[in-house]
Amino acid sequence: MSKSKAATSNWDVAELQRGLEAAGVALWSWNVDDDTFAMDEAAFGLWGMTVRPHVTFEDLSSHIHPADRDRVRAAFAATRAVVGPYEIDFRILVDGDVRWVSARGQGDDLGMVSRKMFGIFIDVTGRKQAEEGHELLAGEMSHRVKNLLAIASGLTAITSRSVDTTTDMARELTQRLTALGRAHDLVRPLPGEEGKAALLGDLLSVLLAPYDDLGAFSGRIRVSVPRMGVGEQAANALALIVHELATNSLKYGALSAETGTLDVSCSAHDTELVIAWTEQGGPPVQPPEGPGGYGSQMVARAMARQLDGAIEKDWAPQGLVVRLRMNKDRVAL
Repeated sequence: MSKSKAATSNWDVAELQRGLEAAGVALWSWNVDDDTFAMDEAAFGLWGMTVRPHVTFEDLSSHIHPADRDRVRAAFAATRAVVGPYEIDFRILVDGDVRWVSARGQGDDLGMVSRKMFGIFIDVTGRKQAEEGHELLAGEMSHRVKNLLAIASGLTAITSRSVDTTTDMARELTQRLTALGRAHDLVRPLPGEEGKAALLGDLLSVLLAPYDDLGAFSGRIRVSVPRMGVGEQAANALALIVHELATNSLKYGALSAETGTLDVSCSAHDTELVIAWTEQGGPPVQPPEGPGGYGSQMVARAMARQLDGAIEKDWAPQGLVVRLRMNKDRVAL
């Protein structure tokens, strides 16, 4: 008697059955001549079928996911020529739900007993769902990295056209990327809200804080907006837009003068959200000539593509007024 058989003989049937139940293992045998399966009660429960003396391969096939059916049929037929253990994972449909089943056994006709092959079924739905979750996460991370690289590349190109020295370029580019990073850090789940979001007021305050903390400028930026969530995509877009407006104000607008102030307010309507950027007390306003620079074009593109909105500018003598009109639904994305 072999060592494995001697070890098995130390266990009675009831003990082996309890071990199988504890491991979630279901038993099956396949008669290769008449193509029928005999299964234990656990296997019938796994497949969502009533217990019966035997079932045909076609009976089981009717429960296999249509996308896996031909593959499973071919794989089972091929196991007769497989030497050693085999494993086949496939999906089955049980009352409209999808379950993942792993069928395992020993291949090769020489291993058959009374023209039957033997094996087990194991429910591996949890493992497969975890694998799918990891794949989705990996795909999402890859997508985000590509997006960030594209944004960084675009910002580099834009910045290089708006500065005169490498020192200025390094400073401007760092500020733009830092603004993007601050917006990303604010993206956190909110209690009672769906999806990932930041509070709009927190987002605007953090983005504008560097400009409000520059010595004499401190306390001259006021943010007054309703409590509402902003999704990750919208936060990234708003970060770029707000930084561009703040940079221009620091160079040419209200924040370039000691007496200048900036008020940021918001009004929400049925389908539209409007953020008003109001500057006062700065130097005389001079409307730009032509369509505007790269920064202005970037802001317009971000508003249109990511927020389904538009930007309106009123070059009033007392100070620039900017209205950011955006789709309310897009703000939550």
